[in-house]
Amino acid sequence: MKYKSVLEQVTTQQIIAVFDLISDIIFWIKDESGYVVHCNREFIEHVGCRSLHQVVGRSDMDFSPSYLAKNYMRDDKRVMSGETITDRLELNIGKTGELVWFTTSKRPLKSTNGEIIGTYGVARDLKETVKALSRMDKLKRPVEYIKNNYSQPIAVEDLAEAASLSVSALERRFKKYLDKTPMQFVREVRLENSRRMLVETQSPISEIAYRVGFTSHSYFSRHFKGMFGQLPVNYRSEVQSNI
Repeated sequence: MKYKSVLEQVTTQQIIAVFDLISDIIFWIKDESGYVVHCNREFIEHVGCRSLHQVVGRSDMDFSPSYLAKNYMRDDKRVMSGETITDRLELNIGKTGELVWFTTSKRPLKSTNGEIIGTYGVARDLKETVKALSRMDKLKRPVEYIKNNYSQPIAVEDLAEAASLSVSALERRFKKYLDKTPMQFVREVRLENSRRMLVETQSPISEIAYRVGFTSHSYFSRHFKGMFGQLPVNYRSEVQSNI
């Protein structure tokens, strides 16, 4: 087909250059050891550099605080084993140095013979995601409420009230724009904060579970494993000993 013929003539460099045209998407490609081999202009600016040359050959440990870099590197190892990560909430450093929430997706990078040789991914500031979507003022308020109150008991009725919406309308908007329910979003915010605490502190796991808003240690552990692939105790041990 004609269309296939056109695509066969396009170089990989032309395709990845498209990401320089998207101002609010961070894009990167890493090798099997976690070193950046390519990224877009937004990534370069995000890590405080001026050129691609300053970024290539460096890793997350060069750009992020240790506790965040260790989380990213561990995720890369999972992706190298064939797993995928899609639109997951995670903490990152904003351009002004503050902690902000990003939605992140990662995939294995494969050679022409199917061998996994690295990883690639995209990330977007959650605020930019919210800003880009139509009629999102109604969703911005409950998202901010969750970020500021995740350690406290939160009911979907509280979020609906914060958004001045009915519960059903709120749930429809979360599903449409973030592809998850309000309470799934609450749980992801809590779990990502717990992951940070597991690396950043020596607090007992049961205390961390309570501090991020879980009332049951077993419930917390089950959902942590569902989101990150292993139990909190194993995650902490692996991150602290192997990276």
